[in-house]
Amino acid sequence: MWNHLGLSILLALACRGLAGRCPRICVCDNIRRHVSCRHQNLTEIPVTIPQMTQRLDLQGNALKVIPPEAFLLLPYLTHLDLRHCQLEQVEEGAFRGLGRLVYLNLASNYLSVLYQEALDGLGSLRQLILENNQLEEIQPGAFSQLGSLGLLSLAHNSLVYLPDMAFQGLLQTRWLRLSHNALHVLAPEALAGLPSLRRLSLDHNELQSLPGEALSRPDGLVQLELGHNPLTYLGEGDGLALRALRDLALDHAALQDVGAGAFARCPRLRLLDLQSNQLGGLPPLEGVGQLRRLNLGGNPLMCDCAARPLWEWVSRARVQTDGQCSEPRRLKGEALESLRAKDLYCRRQGEKEEGEEVTPRPQTLTRAPEEDRATKPCPAVCVCSPDSQHSSCENKGLRLIPSGFPNHTQLLDLRRNNFSSIPRGSFPGLAHLLSLHLQNSGITYLEPGALNGLGQLVYLYLSDNQLSGLNAAALQGIPRLRYLYLDHNHFTRMPRAALKVLPRLFSFHLEHNALQHLSMGDLTGAKGLHCLHVGGNNISRVGPGPALELEKLHLDRNQLQTVPTAALRGLPALRELHLSGNPLRVLEDRAFRPVASSLQHLYLNATGLRQISPGAFEGLGPGIRTLHLEKNRLQMLPPMDSFTRLELINLSENPFRCDCRLLPLHRWLAGLNLRVDATCEFPATARGQKVKAATAAFEVCPGWGTKKGKRFLPSTQRKARKAREKRKPVGPVKVRKARPRKRTSHV
Repeated sequence: MWNHLGLSILLALACRGLAGRCPRICVCDNIRRHVSCRHQNLTEIPVTIPQMTQRLDLQGNALKVIPPEAFLLLPYLTHLDLRHCQLEQVEEGAFRGLGRLVYLNLASNYLSVLYQEALDGLGSLRQLILENNQLEEIQPGAFSQLGSLGLLSLAHNSLVYLPDMAFQGLLQTRWLRLSHNALHVLAPEALAGLPSLRRLSLDHNELQSLPGEALSRPDGLVQLELGHNPLTYLGEGDGLALRALRDLALDHAALQDVGAGAFARCPRLRLLDLQSNQLGGLPPLEGVGQLRRLNLGGNPLMCDCAARPLWEWVSRARVQTDGQCSEPRRLKGEALESLRAKDLYCRRQGEKEEGEEVTPRPQTLTRAPEEDRATKPCPAVCVCSPDSQHSSCENKGLRLIPSGFPNHTQLLDLRRNNFSSIPRGSFPGLAHLLSLHLQNSGITYLEPGALNGLGQLVYLYLSDNQLSGLNAAALQGIPRLRYLYLDHNHFTRMPRAALKVLPRLFSFHLEHNALQHLSMGDLTGAKGLHCLHVGGNNISRVGPGPALELEKLHLDRNQLQTVPTAALRGLPALRELHLSGNPLRVLEDRAFRPVASSLQHLYLNATGLRQISPGAFEGLGPGIRTLHLEKNRLQMLPPMDSFTRLELINLSENPFRCDCRLLPLHRWLAGLNLRVDATCEFPATARGQKVKAATAAFEVCPGWGTKKGKRFLPSTQRKARKAREKRKPVGPVKVRKARPRKRTSHV
């Protein structure tokens, strides 16, 4: 008893001593275990902060960098505030040791990249605030350790693209804030891996079309905010498929038309906000039987006979509507739902509106076209929005690129025209342009200097054209370009010279061209390249090259017969490798050894694999998170015990032979808490059974009854086996000799 009491006293004295070690420039509340070091111009985190501190406020300092294990001596922290600390980098492992932290605020700093392991060690974190930074890139797996996170705020950053599985690992996140970024593209699987997501904020971005495929991944979504995006049209094919969605905000966009079935796959929708768009009307909406409120305020509604179907549907469905008439003049300012059926009629040809003015229009409305163009420039056939800073001339049959766009334009859409070539100096006065769309325009050639003056350009889309080459002079003048799309053209080789003038290129798309050979040496000019997409070509050989910082390599749907192991030696940072759809057939030993320390996601599905050598995956196990082997011809697999950190593995559609050679895989699957979908094809008695559950096929195998084998049996089968063993004799059995029968004679 005294020993325990003495130990308690010593611990209390130790804690009291630690609580007294308060940095001179900080304020410590030892009772509440709070420490505040706000606005002290600190360049390093004080080392004498009391160990028992639970809340630490460091906002308003000049820390610049958070080094690895910076808070290792503060294991009891639950709240950490690092706002306004001029942070430029959070190094990998910066927060290791903070297993109790539930709140982390990194807002209002200068972070531009979120590194993969920067947030490791925060398994209990509930809220992460990264607002008002300069984030342009989120590395894959950056959030993989945040399994308890409920709120993630990335608002007010510079994100322009979300890659597939960007938020993998956020199993408990209910609200994701991506407002006030520059998001233009969401990959189809960008929002996959968010099973608990209920609210998604994508307002104030650059979405020109609804990313329906990406938005349909979080099927439990209840509230979706898409306002303040330059969306112009929502049709039936563009609609959302969110069965749980209740609140949808599409306010302050550029919607000019909405299809009747645009929301048909959102049957629980109750609130639809369409205010402040450019809608002159709206058809009766289909499939929204639970809709209770429709906000149409701020739209130029035309309340004539064309509006009667909407008025009747609103009355019949008892939907509360906010919206006022803009035309005709007699109903201007009237609330739509306050009108009567007889008010909604169309005038006959030549009939004057009641009270219509016949005097000439005011001079302000009849000013010269030159004067109007000087104040609001925009080519005649195009649409320019000053609010969204977007200009569009899509599908206008243009043969020459028009001039006269507003000089503040940030996105220029020239898709589906007939330009043939892009002459020198085609885009004057567009120094602020960030995104240029020239897809599907019949372009065969870019003249030298074609893109001069576009010094801020980040996105260049040249997909679906007739390009077979691209010289360096054509891409001069766009040194800040990050994303280049040349997919679906006629390239037979990598445009090596052109890449040399793009030092900041981050992602390069050359899918669906005619490449037959790829050399990593062709990419040396693009020093900042992280993602290369060359799927859907005819590449049969990949040559090595000097070291690159490539993190994602898409080689799917080519003609590779072996893994390009030699080329992988120059990719020490590779995290994701796609080889799907290549005729590999066999994986040789040490096929992925050069990238074993970095690779996390490996795609080998639909490659015709028949055999995987025992050492094919040498070194890969501990780092691999995702492994795709589905749709192959595998009957066996080598030992998989080294894959200890898997989050997803797919073995479906393989003809596995469930005999004793597959016993190690059966045991491994039995101890794996993941859905794998591996099915037996042979023998016939086990056909259709899951490899994990087909225990009858393996009970005849040598070693099945050993202690090691028993460990992998399900509990019910272990109990059954013990019961059978109890019924068996445990010692030698004595056999009685039969007595000879007496013979009897029959007379």
